[in-house]
Amino acid sequence: MTKVIHVHLIFKKENHYFGSISAIFDHLTEDEIGIKKNSLLHAGLSDGKSITTCRALIIQSHLIRSTNKSSNSSTDV
Repeated sequence: MTKVIHVHLIFKKENHYFGSISAIFDHLTEDEIGIKKNSLLHAGLSDGKSITTCRALIIQSHLIRSTNKSSNSSTDV
């Protein structure tokens, strides 16, 4: 399953979705999130666990995908 990290910015009322902790800090600053990258990397974020800062709610989960029911079917696009 694909990991997804949901960052909800409390005061901006914005939601962002990332594939890694490093990707978060490529797009948002430590001040916007309220935690330093190194602290978040060592916070033990895991599937279903959340971390709340003074500015953001950070939740790691997984992306649920549909399973391919027929491996022999093909469609022309």
